[in-house]
Amino acid sequence: MKVVTAKQMRELDRRVMEEFGIPGEELMERAGQGVIGVVRRMMDYTGFVQPFVHVISGRGNNGGDGFVVARILREAGFPVEVWLCAAANELAGDAAKHFSRMVASEVPYRELQTKDDWDAAYRQPIGGDILIDALLGIGVKGPARGPGAGGIRYINVRSQDAMVVSVDIPSGLDADTGEAQGDCVRADVTVTIGLAKWGLITPAGIPYVGSLDVVDIGIPETYVEELGIDSSLEALVGADVKTLLPRRAYDAHKGNFGHVLIIGGALGMSGSVILAARAAVRSGSGLVTVVVPSGIAPIVAGNVVEAMVFGARETQDGFLSMDCWQTWSTRLEEFDAVLIGPGMGRTKDNFSLVRELLRESSIPVVLDADAISILENQADLITKVTVPVVMTPHPGEFARLFGQELSHLQEHRNGMANAAAKFTGGTVVLKGAGTIVSQHDCPQAINLTGNPGMATGGTGDVLAGMVVSLIGQNLSAYDAARAAVFLHGRAGDLVAWRKSQAGLCAGDLIEELPYVFREISLR
Repeated sequence: MKVVTAKQMRELDRRVMEEFGIPGEELMERAGQGVIGVVRRMMDYTGFVQPFVHVISGRGNNGGDGFVVARILREAGFPVEVWLCAAANELAGDAAKHFSRMVASEVPYRELQTKDDWDAAYRQPIGGDILIDALLGIGVKGPARGPGAGGIRYINVRSQDAMVVSVDIPSGLDADTGEAQGDCVRADVTVTIGLAKWGLITPAGIPYVGSLDVVDIGIPETYVEELGIDSSLEALVGADVKTLLPRRAYDAHKGNFGHVLIIGGALGMSGSVILAARAAVRSGSGLVTVVVPSGIAPIVAGNVVEAMVFGARETQDGFLSMDCWQTWSTRLEEFDAVLIGPGMGRTKDNFSLVRELLRESSIPVVLDADAISILENQADLITKVTVPVVMTPHPGEFARLFGQELSHLQEHRNGMANAAAKFTGGTVVLKGAGTIVSQHDCPQAINLTGNPGMATGGTGDVLAGMVVSLIGQNLSAYDAARAAVFLHGRAGDLVAWRKSQAGLCAGDLIEELPYVFREISLR
């Protein structure tokens, strides 16, 4: 999805209203309905039966969206209350119209017009399972002041005990730069309206946004194209991923969905390759073959019963031996893609395995974990590969591979990922908050699904297994990486809603994959 500035978004809204004859209050209704969809999904996954929803609204259009949300929830029978950071008689335009409808639906509300009002609110907060941040929109510049700042602080204090959903943009965040010049809401989910805004996907803004959902309010694609929007960077959204996963033919068989090869594992490190293989199975691969040191083959086979597991010659220390390449190099043509690296260790034999695979492979290669670290300061080996290559490093692995300082990388993530993709000719998946997918001839994609609970061992192995699976199903390296990153993060979000971030583990993501695929595809 293309990313817009605040000015461009206002121009799109203007054209829709003037040229399509759609009144602003209708667009506001659509926005509110879209937010409701996300809120209801959150209710379902978190197990809320009759949650109390507390809406904190400003007096502008963002507040109007909040009034729509409050009215619809009230009419559906949910307990809801609105706190207005203004006097009701200060409302105007479409926001005032929706406020009147909300009041007619008997939604209780309070007017908190001063700092003293908010100081009192801190001392006597009301309960709330879900907090809706509808305070400040994309037109606000500079730090929040007065009751607006009070509302932001209240939301952040109460977020310890409530889920926070920001409407369009977290209040206090600059829609263009992502900078927070004063108090700013830290959301669990941001439901942005129409198109993603630049500030939501900048490194500065990402810590405030949480997961990102986008509400379609009916803006024609031709309008977006006519704006001449910068197409070098995009936000990953579900609608993009949906187009990448075609309907399966009814008479299909397992040979139609790819046969992938996964190479990795070592004595004491069987978990990584197990997770990668299970993720490949759960991501739709027709066949999965796993090659591991012979000593751990029974463990892997017992944990991934759907895969074909082969024990290969190993070193005295329980790592793969270079001797196994003689057998498997002649069989590469049997597969559609290969993943190497999960749990394999950093040994001389494994370095030789990775190097020879890069030299000789006739099928797409996914490099993960130890297969990246083992190439420390030798990224030039990747430049010589004649097949698509996907690298899935976390920042530390990226820094080792390209000989960069970790602090410098984190300050320049977007540029460094692009430079790495251009240098190697491959697809770079730079993991972290706001995972980046870069390929030299394609828009850089920023993903905002996922949460801090995914910062735990094994989740990267799951992602690598998903990437190789989707490549094996005939997606391009770039498309497979984008789809896998989005679905992986979405699985993490749903698990966290249901179980908690602290309790999330990598295996949970795998079990959630069928459900996130179901969100994207009817079948």
